Amino acid sequence: MPLRLILVRHAKSSWDDPAQDDHDRPLAGRGRKAAAALGKWLAATGMKPAQVVTSTARRTLETWQIMAPGLGDGIVPRPAPALYHAGPEQMLAVLHDCTDSPLLMLGHNPGIAAFARRLLADAPSHPRFLDYPTGATLVAEFDADDWAGVAFGTGRVLAFTTPADLGVGK
Repeated sequence: MPLRLILVRHAKSSWDDPAQDDHDRPLAGRGRKAAAALGKWLAATGMKPAQVVTSTARRTLETWQIMAPGLGDGIVPRPAPALYHAGPEQMLAVLHDCTDSPLLMLGHNPGIAAFARRLLADAPSHPRFLDYPTGATLVAEFDADDWAGVAFGTGRVLAFTTPADLGVGK
């Protein structure tokens, strides 16, 4: 049975307080709406995670909290400090330490966009895939026995969406 990864860039964050530390920035109102829409989309398409691993940044944790109703009943996200502004190699190392499938991983750009590109054998034709905007979500499958066996260039796209595709405007 293939492994399934749900790769999510955090929803739109707030820049209301320019003095606030980047790690502590909360979601903006639009980000909260986007996270809720993404959670509903995943639930409607039957893409519910068995495990969640997330950056420790406030905006990634909030994204999951808002996505979770109907998706992650009883799932406690595993905070992974290595995902905060991680590059593709760091993200792959975190992935290799995961155990369950489907796995939902929450991270940041530019690393998550590069990670998504490198994971897949063929990229989706979606016009926003390469820049992976806030809230972008990829669902991919891998033929591997466990996450440690996943390598770059081996994933197959099942779905890709953005908040704008789900009707959450700017």
